[in-house]
Amino acid sequence: MMKRIETINPLRRKLVGSMVCGALAMSFTRFVRASAESERIDVWKSPTCGCCKDWIMHLEANGFSVSSFDEGNSEARKRLGMPVRFGSCHTAEIQGYAIEGHVPSREIYRLLEEKPDAIGLSVPAMPRGSPGMDGPAYRGVQDPYDVLIIDSNGRASVFQSYR
Repeated sequence: MMKRIETINPLRRKLVGSMVCGALAMSFTRFVRASAESERIDVWKSPTCGCCKDWIMHLEANGFSVSSFDEGNSEARKRLGMPVRFGSCHTAEIQGYAIEGHVPSREIYRLLEEKPDAIGLSVPAMPRGSPGMDGPAYRGVQDPYDVLIIDSNGRASVFQSYR
Protein backbone atom coordinates (compact mmCIF):
# COMPACT_ATOMS: atom_id res chain seq x y z
CA MET A 1 0.00 0.00 0.00
CA MET A 2 1.42 3.37 -0.98
CA LYS A 3 1.24 6.41 1.23
CA ARG A 4 -0.21 9.48 -0.32
CA ILE A 5 2.05 12.46 0.02
CA GLU A 6 0.30 15.81 0.04
CA THR A 7 2.09 18.96 -0.83
CA ILE A 8 1.23 22.14 0.96
CA ASN A 9 0.55 25.09 -1.23
CA PRO A 10 3.19 27.77 -0.41
CA LEU A 11 0.52 30.48 -0.54
CA ARG A 12 -1.60 28.58 1.99
CA ARG A 13 1.45 28.17 4.26
CA LYS A 14 2.04 31.95 4.18
CA LEU A 15 -1.62 32.65 4.89
CA VAL A 16 -1.73 30.30 7.89
CA GLY A 17 1.57 31.68 9.17
CA SER A 18 0.30 35.24 8.87
CA MET A 19 -2.89 34.36 10.74
CA VAL A 20 -0.92 32.75 13.58
CA CYS A 21 1.49 35.69 13.79
CA GLY A 22 -1.42 38.14 13.72
CA ALA A 23 -3.19 36.35 16.57
CA LEU A 24 0.01 36.30 18.63
CA ALA A 25 0.62 39.99 17.94
CA MET A 26 -2.91 40.90 19.00
CA SER A 27 -2.54 38.93 22.25
CA PHE A 28 0.84 40.50 22.96
CA THR A 29 -0.49 44.00 22.21
CA ARG A 30 -3.42 43.44 24.58
CA PHE A 31 -1.03 42.24 27.30
CA VAL A 32 1.32 45.20 26.81
CA ARG A 33 -1.59 47.66 26.79
CA ALA A 34 -3.00 46.15 30.01
CA SER A 35 0.46 46.19 31.60
CA ALA A 36 1.09 49.80 30.62
CA GLU A 37 -2.30 50.91 31.95
CA SER A 38 -1.92 49.06 35.24
CA GLU A 39 1.78 49.47 35.76
CA ARG A 40 1.79 51.77 38.80
CA ILE A 41 0.38 50.59 42.12
CA ASP A 42 0.66 52.38 45.47
CA VAL A 43 0.94 50.25 48.63
CA TRP A 44 0.49 51.40 52.24
CA LYS A 45 1.95 48.95 54.76
CA SER A 46 3.58 48.55 58.14
CA PRO A 47 7.34 49.23 58.06
CA THR A 48 8.04 46.01 59.99
CA CYS A 49 5.79 43.60 58.08
CA GLY A 50 7.74 40.95 56.15
CA CYS A 51 4.76 39.53 54.29
CA CYS A 52 3.92 43.00 52.94
CA LYS A 53 7.42 43.24 51.49
CA ASP A 54 7.06 39.76 49.99
CA TRP A 55 3.71 40.73 48.39
CA ILE A 56 5.36 43.82 46.88
CA MET A 57 8.10 41.58 45.43
CA HIS A 58 5.34 39.39 43.92
CA LEU A 59 3.79 42.48 42.28
CA GLU A 60 7.13 43.67 40.91
CA ALA A 61 7.94 40.20 39.56
CA ASN A 62 4.64 40.34 37.68
CA GLY A 63 5.15 43.68 35.96
CA PHE A 64 3.87 46.25 38.43
CA SER A 65 5.78 49.39 39.36
CA VAL A 66 5.27 49.72 43.11
CA SER A 67 5.47 52.80 45.28
CA SER A 68 5.26 51.82 48.94
CA PHE A 69 4.56 53.88 52.03
CA ASP A 70 5.36 52.73 55.56
CA GLU A 71 2.25 54.27 57.09
CA GLY A 72 -1.28 55.25 56.20
CA ASN A 73 -2.79 51.81 55.65
CA SER A 74 -5.99 52.58 57.61
CA GLU A 75 -6.33 56.02 56.04
CA ALA A 76 -5.91 54.60 52.52
CA ARG A 77 -8.51 51.89 53.21
CA LYS A 78 -10.97 54.51 54.49
CA ARG A 79 -10.30 56.94 51.60
CA LEU A 80 -10.87 54.15 49.04
CA GLY A 81 -14.08 53.02 50.76
CA MET A 82 -12.91 49.50 51.60
CA PRO A 83 -14.92 48.22 54.59
CA VAL A 84 -12.73 47.45 57.63
CA ARG A 85 -14.05 43.87 57.80
CA PHE A 86 -12.18 43.14 54.55
CA GLY A 87 -8.98 44.78 55.80
CA SER A 88 -5.54 43.25 56.01
CA CYS A 89 -1.98 44.27 56.80
CA HIS A 90 -1.60 46.38 53.65
CA THR A 91 -3.79 48.38 51.31
CA ALA A 92 -2.99 49.24 47.71
CA GLU A 93 -4.54 51.49 45.10
CA ILE A 94 -4.45 51.04 41.36
CA GLN A 95 -6.58 52.96 38.86
CA GLY A 96 -8.95 53.97 41.67
CA TYR A 97 -9.47 50.41 42.93
CA ALA A 98 -8.57 49.27 46.45
CA ILE A 99 -6.52 46.08 46.72
CA GLU A 100 -6.58 44.72 50.24
CA GLY A 101 -4.32 41.94 51.46
CA HIS A 102 -2.53 39.22 49.54
CA VAL A 103 -4.35 39.45 46.20
CA PRO A 104 -2.53 37.60 43.39
CA SER A 105 -1.33 39.85 40.55
CA ARG A 106 -3.31 37.72 38.09
CA GLU A 107 -6.57 38.85 39.71
CA ILE A 108 -5.46 42.51 39.73
CA TYR A 109 -4.84 42.31 35.98
CA ARG A 110 -8.25 40.67 35.52
CA LEU A 111 -9.91 43.44 37.56
CA LEU A 112 -8.25 46.09 35.40
CA GLU A 113 -9.27 44.34 32.21
CA GLU A 114 -12.92 43.81 33.24
CA LYS A 115 -13.27 47.21 34.98
CA PRO A 116 -16.30 46.33 37.13
CA ASP A 117 -18.15 48.92 39.19
CA ALA A 118 -16.51 47.96 42.48
CA ILE A 119 -14.44 49.27 45.37
CA GLY A 120 -11.80 46.63 44.71
CA LEU A 121 -10.46 43.23 45.71
CA SER A 122 -9.65 41.69 49.08
CA VAL A 123 -7.99 38.58 50.45
CA PRO A 124 -8.77 38.87 54.16
CA ALA A 125 -7.10 36.85 56.92
CA MET A 126 -3.63 36.40 55.37
CA PRO A 127 -3.96 32.79 54.11
CA ARG A 128 -0.79 30.73 53.80
CA GLY A 129 0.11 30.06 50.19
CA SER A 130 -1.21 33.39 48.92
CA PRO A 131 1.38 35.78 47.39
CA GLY A 132 3.58 37.12 50.20
CA MET A 133 2.50 34.30 52.49
CA ASP A 134 4.23 31.61 50.45
CA GLY A 135 7.88 31.84 51.45
CA PRO A 136 10.09 29.15 53.02
CA ALA A 137 8.78 29.92 56.52
CA TYR A 138 5.40 28.46 55.47
CA ARG A 139 6.93 25.13 54.33
CA GLY A 140 4.68 24.88 51.28
CA VAL A 141 1.42 24.97 53.27
CA GLN A 142 -1.48 26.11 51.09
CA ASP A 143 -4.66 27.29 52.79
CA PRO A 144 -7.70 27.49 50.53
CA TYR A 145 -8.83 31.09 50.09
CA ASP A 146 -11.06 33.35 48.06
CA VAL A 147 -10.29 36.62 46.37
CA LEU A 148 -13.34 38.75 47.08
CA ILE A 149 -14.66 41.55 44.94
CA ILE A 150 -16.24 44.29 47.00
CA ASP A 151 -19.06 46.03 45.15
CA SER A 152 -19.83 49.73 45.39
CA ASN A 153 -22.27 49.02 48.25
CA GLY A 154 -19.60 47.23 50.30
CA ARG A 155 -20.92 43.72 49.64
CA ALA A 156 -18.53 40.91 48.87
CA SER A 157 -18.75 38.07 46.39
CA VAL A 158 -16.16 35.56 45.24
CA PHE A 159 -14.04 36.86 42.34
CA GLN A 160 -11.72 33.83 42.25
CA SER A 161 -11.22 30.78 44.49
CA TYR A 162 -7.85 29.19 45.19
CA ARG A 163 -8.11 25.59 46.42
